[in-house]
Amino acid sequence: MSNIILFLLISVAFGLTCREIFFARLKRQEAESACLLNELNRLDDFKKSLNLENNLLSKRFNDILALYELTKDICKSLDEEKVFTTFNKNLKKHIGIDDCRYIKDSADLIKYQNHLILPLNLEGNQIAGYLAVEKILETDKEKFGILTQQFLIGLRRALLYQKVQGLTIIDMLTGVYCRRYFLERFSEELKRSKKNKLCLTFLMIDIDNFKRFNDRYGHLTGDAILRQVSKTISLAVRQIDFIGRYGGEEFSVVLAETNKQQANFAAERIRQAIMLEVIKVYDEELKVTVSIGVSTFPDNALNMQNLIAMADQALYLAKETGKNKVCFSS
Repeated sequence: MSNIILFLLISVAFGLTCREIFFARLKRQEAESACLLNELNRLDDFKKSLNLENNLLSKRFNDILALYELTKDICKSLDEEKVFTTFNKNLKKHIGIDDCRYIKDSADLIKYQNHLILPLNLEGNQIAGYLAVEKILETDKEKFGILTQQFLIGLRRALLYQKVQGLTIIDMLTGVYCRRYFLERFSEELKRSKKNKLCLTFLMIDIDNFKRFNDRYGHLTGDAILRQVSKTISLAVRQIDFIGRYGGEEFSVVLAETNKQQANFAAERIRQAIMLEVIKVYDEELKVTVSIGVSTFPDNALNMQNLIAMADQALYLAKETGKNKVCFSS
């Protein structure tokens, strides 16, 4: 009997222990499940955060890529003013900015003291100009920097194009127009004179005894003489007039809106200025003279070829009758 009671007591105690063990295990599983659920929720939140950050990065990448692709738009033109206009249009489209100006002369910067001034540096620290920007947000500075680089690329192309164009129209030795471009300008000015019924004068200028200077002092001295004579002629004429190197030691000048009487005064001013000029070359101080042939429109001829031919004849007459003089076409 006692054994049965003992067995029952042991069974009850064992059953209670198993129950406690079961519930304890169940609690642990519930706790582990809760931890796992929290971890899953945390991972889900982390995934959402990553997706959001990825979307933001993707948007930012696409925005920046779009800014870089604007280079094609900004670089369409080779005119620096048009390049800036396109840049400014895109600037206001992508950035909330009040005002942006392209300033070429540093003296004008005083007008924009309340603006952010950015120098536009080319190769060799050469400054092509400045951007004056008003009220740019901190958040827009990166975009502004990218767009400014695109503008600088377009500006470099435009300035390089201008330089190349200048090389094709300017005589490298003397700095005046080359013959081809001078004749183009001459033709245009003659058309304008005909249309507006204005006078025009053509001068053919030749340096006297130039071969003698070359033979005696060398070609470097001859080059120095050509440079100085072209400079003296440039200083002796007006801004509306233009000069070309016709060939060798010959220069040609078109005097716009100038009749025969005015042409005589202008030609004599050039001749005397050259005659009085002292040309210093190395250890030499030289003086040269010029002979000038003159023809006028419409008095002497009505087309460019005849005006040149008649001025050339007048120049030949000046040479044959003593040099250092002005002769007019008859």
